[in-house]
Amino acid sequence: MFLYKEPNKKISNFKFVLKLIISSVISLGLIKVLMESLFLKILYGKAYMMILATRIGTQIIMLPIQIITIYLLEKAFTPLVKKYLCNEEKIGIDEYLDTFDKFTKDPNLDAMKYLMQKFDNPQDKLKIIHVAGTNGKGSVCEMLSSVLVNANYKVGKFISPHLIKFNDGIYINKVEITNEEVEEIMEELSQHISEYNQTHETPVKWFEAITSLTLIYFAKNNCDFAILETGLGGTTDCTNIVNSLVSIITNVGFDHVDILGNSLEKIAEHKAGIIKPNTDTISVLQETVTEVIRNKCIKENAVLHMVSDENIKNYSYTQELQNFDYKNYKNIEINLKGKVQTYNAAEVLECIDILKEKGYEIPDEAIYTGLKNVIHRARMEKLSDNPLIIFDGGHNESAIMSFKQNIYQYYKDKKKIYIVSNLKTKDYRTNIKLLCEDKDAIFIFTGGNNKHKYVSKEALYNEAKNYLDMNIYKYEFKEALNIAMKAYSDYAIIIVGSFYVYKTACEVIKNDRN
Repeated sequence: MFLYKEPNKKISNFKFVLKLIISSVISLGLIKVLMESLFLKILYGKAYMMILATRIGTQIIMLPIQIITIYLLEKAFTPLVKKYLCNEEKIGIDEYLDTFDKFTKDPNLDAMKYLMQKFDNPQDKLKIIHVAGTNGKGSVCEMLSSVLVNANYKVGKFISPHLIKFNDGIYINKVEITNEEVEEIMEELSQHISEYNQTHETPVKWFEAITSLTLIYFAKNNCDFAILETGLGGTTDCTNIVNSLVSIITNVGFDHVDILGNSLEKIAEHKAGIIKPNTDTISVLQETVTEVIRNKCIKENAVLHMVSDENIKNYSYTQELQNFDYKNYKNIEINLKGKVQTYNAAEVLECIDILKEKGYEIPDEAIYTGLKNVIHRARMEKLSDNPLIIFDGGHNESAIMSFKQNIYQYYKDKKKIYIVSNLKTKDYRTNIKLLCEDKDAIFIFTGGNNKHKYVSKEALYNEAKNYLDMNIYKYEFKEALNIAMKAYSDYAIIIVGSFYVYKTACEVIKNDRN
């Protein structure tokens, strides 16, 4: 009982042997010898002490033999016992990850430092390109990864949020991590997480566990590059445990103001926290923000590479592709929608030039092919042609403004119906105000797919009544999409406001087709 109080908890050899010695002394010495002494006294009378001494001597000789025997048997039979006799079920990865808190109001890098040290700091073995910003991070990661993979490099890519399952945020060369690979790493990682939680007041968060898993995975597979998207901010974001080769900061806008601050300057300071000493940083020219980033680069002796309007020329677009020139790159084609993507692509091109200067070979063919063929799900993504269904996860002011420009650019001649959801952590009032400027559209407001995480459909509907008198409705998300597909099949059905309804939307569309 002493040895196997927790049969599914792995203990070190030292701890096991120590427990084995203690339990053997207890069982052989205190129990066997002392319990038998009463009967020895009755049976042998005056010869009691001699017989007792003989038995104690025998047990002392037997003690190391018993310890060695039990140790060897434990090593041989424990796997079989756990497999066939232990009734405790093994917890699944998704179930395990659901036990973690996802947010903290006081982010820091303590947990990441602790966990990475346990694995010999795998982040230091990687060539990392670190991407921060409010919007556009994922697009930059996707485009850069596509180019480098086409250049025959082994590329790890970490983006968030995941859309179907958390695996789809962790890739090596466009192949997502398997459940088996996750379990192999998480088996050891979970033990260190448990140790940390027992000795620290603030437990490890969900994103910290996933980031740790990712860095261990990339290092284990000897990736040539690791492209990391920050989760929240930059300075204290858990991905900021790394020393990056290149830092990229995309558009900076208002989001997570309760943590990052309520001004663009304060938010930019957090984003600029990923800038490392004596490295290269890429950013888009942006009023008030650029000065903050430039000052940080000066402080860290980092070289700043700016993307500005004047270098993006000869822009044109079709329903399929956008076309533009950037500096020495002519006739660049990207299939991501919206002119804002040209700025993201320009940052990628700047990064490619920096890597070339550092000695990496990246042929032009890899650049052009990688940019043209990139896919970024849930960002102006067409989920269906008939009926036309567009999904965009835009959920903050700058993302909604870009989304509106994209809708006008590509679908201005289509009748539109919007299906809107909004997480409680986002500024839904600003989002509703901006969306409702499309006075000719129909709006269906929903409570997303989780009533605890989403603003209620009633609250969204009531907010919309401040701007619209008609063509506004409220339904549950699945019902809203089914109604739109049946009653408005000749409209552009546009799902907007949250990435986390993506999986549900895909399921509804698939069920409708079946």
